Amino acid sequence: MRNIFRLLRLSASSCHDYVGALAPRYYKLYATLWSQVSKAEVRVEGTRSYWLDLFTGKTWQEFHDAGARVSGFREARWKIVQRIKPGDYLLCYLTGVSRFIGVLEATSKPFKDTSPIWKDEVFPSRVEVKEVVSLTPETAVPIHHLKDGLTIFQNLSSPNAWTGHVRGSPAKWKTSDGEAVVEAIMEAQRNPIVRQIPKGKLEPRPKPVSGKGGSFTVPDGEEAVEEAVEIGQDEPYKETTAHTEIQWLLLKLGSDMGLNVWVARNDRSRGANGHMFTDLPRLKERLPLQFDEATNRTVELIDVLWLRGNAIVAAFEIESTTSIYSGLLRMSDLIAMQPNLNIPLYLVAPDERRGKVITEVNRPTFSRLSPPMNQVCRFISFSALRESISQVAGMARHLKPEFLEDVSESCEVEEA
Repeated sequence: MRNIFRLLRLSASSCHDYVGALAPRYYKLYATLWSQVSKAEVRVEGTRSYWLDLFTGKTWQEFHDAGARVSGFREARWKIVQRIKPGDYLLCYLTGVSRFIGVLEATSKPFKDTSPIWKDEVFPSRVEVKEVVSLTPETAVPIHHLKDGLTIFQNLSSPNAWTGHVRGSPAKWKTSDGEAVVEAIMEAQRNPIVRQIPKGKLEPRPKPVSGKGGSFTVPDGEEAVEEAVEIGQDEPYKETTAHTEIQWLLLKLGSDMGLNVWVARNDRSRGANGHMFTDLPRLKERLPLQFDEATNRTVELIDVLWLRGNAIVAAFEIESTTSIYSGLLRMSDLIAMQPNLNIPLYLVAPDERRGKVITEVNRPTFSRLSPPMNQVCRFISFSALRESISQVAGMARHLKPEFLEDVSESCEVEEA
């Protein structure tokens, strides 16, 4: 029986090079054959496991530049890597953009090797692989599009708690989740959908270091960044700063989506690009008293809130000046005071500050909150926000707040 499956898989695989040039119905037939043979093989032999394999945009390209024949992991993951067996599938996940980009099949037993493949890290815990299917970053499958079919999205303690399942690799996934991912990637190869990637999302993320209780980042020091023009608390705006521009864009977008919006209490008299914040018809004058006094006072100072009725559906802190601590500390206070808070939190900052924001979020101070800040907060770059707003012009009323999942990216770093 095992030899029969090998022949069937060989036949299906050999079609791959030329069947795509035929009519679409033949390509679908090939894909169906491959999928059914794979599933039948698993049912009969019961040996295939599914493993998460994390890549950045850079390491994915380096993997292909080296021939796409060896996947590697950090030295500290060797014990887990040894559990990978020939025939297992590696689910290739692109961090930063949170997309599945390919499937690899392990073709050897794990081994250690330091031959150069990747530029910035060695990844010496290795296994030989062959590509089952490979996409591009633009046609890769967003994990959020699979949320209804993956168990990692069930019974979440917070909206972003699922990110804990994609923080380190290799990590063994449930068979049902693995099969769902493989089918989605195969479908994306048959019927590719191009989703543009905002600038910077494929850039390398801060490298974590091991510490007692987990993996953290340690900032090198504050970089020199020109301070934005500050305006007094009660003084009307005189010119648009980057901070007030982004506040206006978020307030206007939320209002256009049919949501109520809130701007930080001390910013109500400001505006941007000739518009006063108070001109927005859906700007609330006061917030519903949902929490204790300390929490309510903290919430009132968050840069922008989106609300549906009295429920907060998204909170935004904008960090455009030298010190990013004001917004981070406000988010930290909110998490500490309301650990069961189930509100998506977003840190919005200039593109060049992406690495700094992610590094700060992963400091021990914030990583040891319960839940950790990196599992609660997501990052949105200024350019990604502006680009998304331009793309949805005229259609905002049809959007739901969940569309931010594609605009934003996780603040978590891979485990050291």
